[in-house]
Amino acid sequence: MANPSSSTPAQLRRVLGLPALVFFGLVYMVPLTIFTTYGIVTELTGGRTAGAYLVTLVAMLFTAASYSVMVKRFPVAGSAYSYTNMAFGPNIGFLAGWSLLLDYLFLPMINYLLIGLFLNIAFPAVPAWAFVLACIALVTVLNVVGINSVAKTSNLIVGAQIVFIGVFVALSCQTLAGQPLDLLSPLLGDGSKPGFGHLMAGAAVLCLSFLGFDAVSTLAEECRDARRDVPRAIILTTLFAGLLFTLLAYVSQLVLPGSSFANADAAANEVMFKAGGQFLTNFFTAAYVAGSLGSALASQAAVSRILFTMGRDNVLPRRSFGYLSPRFGTPVFAILLVSAFSLLALVIDLATLASLISFGALVAFSAVNLAVVKTHLLDDASQRNAKGLLSYGVVPLVGLGLTLWLWTSLSALTLVIGLCWFALGLAYLAILTAGFRRPVRLVDFTEAA
Repeated sequence: MANPSSSTPAQLRRVLGLPALVFFGLVYMVPLTIFTTYGIVTELTGGRTAGAYLVTLVAMLFTAASYSVMVKRFPVAGSAYSYTNMAFGPNIGFLAGWSLLLDYLFLPMINYLLIGLFLNIAFPAVPAWAFVLACIALVTVLNVVGINSVAKTSNLIVGAQIVFIGVFVALSCQTLAGQPLDLLSPLLGDGSKPGFGHLMAGAAVLCLSFLGFDAVSTLAEECRDARRDVPRAIILTTLFAGLLFTLLAYVSQLVLPGSSFANADAAANEVMFKAGGQFLTNFFTAAYVAGSLGSALASQAAVSRILFTMGRDNVLPRRSFGYLSPRFGTPVFAILLVSAFSLLALVIDLATLASLISFGALVAFSAVNLAVVKTHLLDDASQRNAKGLLSYGVVPLVGLGLTLWLWTSLSALTLVIGLCWFALGLAYLAILTAGFRRPVRLVDFTEAA
């Protein structure tokens, strides 16, 4: 199975159940990721971060529903790449997968960079690059050993963050006890940025907090019952994370009302100190670093499986990318390539990284929403009834509309770099298909779940 020259497609090991999938999605999204942009969004919305999260959650649930529909029909690895392949053919599928790679390749890197920055502040005697290298090595080993190690480690990290969240909420309630509270202020704001436009601007910034449901779909071939569990995990991950983000934003706003901070980028520290003093501030730093490590672990697992699927389809060189380790059953070459790419975290800055992640995600969301309409309505006349038009027409088209609206929040730099990446993929596809005269060769890996 692991031999890339074999005529039988390599198969991943089916070992995951619903709880492991949900935990994988949650750790990928990092429950404490709210505090990465908390100050920025609070200032942008005039103290309505909790309300902005609710708006974003509604928008993301439509696209999550489209992912659930597609993974139920096509329970395979590859996420948007595979779904677009099935709906529109290998050439369009390749371009969707290529765009998605821009998102996935940078996600592990941004986590390594954040870990280096936070730990260097806590331990200034150790350079940030040393922490970055150590984390890359650890994550690489865990991913090579197998998906079980990823799932177990993810569970521990999510558990640790849940403990922190419990302590944070408890100390916040203790701090707030006996004080006069305006319970609607986290939703209505302080009046400094009124109107729906400011709320929508904040919601656009928060949409990337919800990438975990996309990551869950990449593990379809490693799930014991993909058609049942992966769609459920996608919706549950999106819903649980969105409500958790909203709760944390709501409590934080009650603890520290208003929308002005000494430093918006470090607003979380102000909230933690107000809620629980130096103890909670230190606890937060430890939990945040652990969450970033878990996110790096999960995101590297996801992108390595995207590369494996494209290699198995002969879209990327199959001998390297389509190879599975005979011992561990994992795509070793793809994992090592992602680790090597992540070394750019040693030289790239956080602002540049953050500006590049949005493009691929929004391409993927748009492609999957369109794929639902194509496969379930245009290609299947039996679904053209009232229920089908609602489930496979209205829902994905609303998701597409919301996704296209989010494009308006992208900076000019992001659009330029994203389009250059897309053009590079188009050029590679032209070479691969001899000037588009032949389709990309595919392996039939649509297997029963």
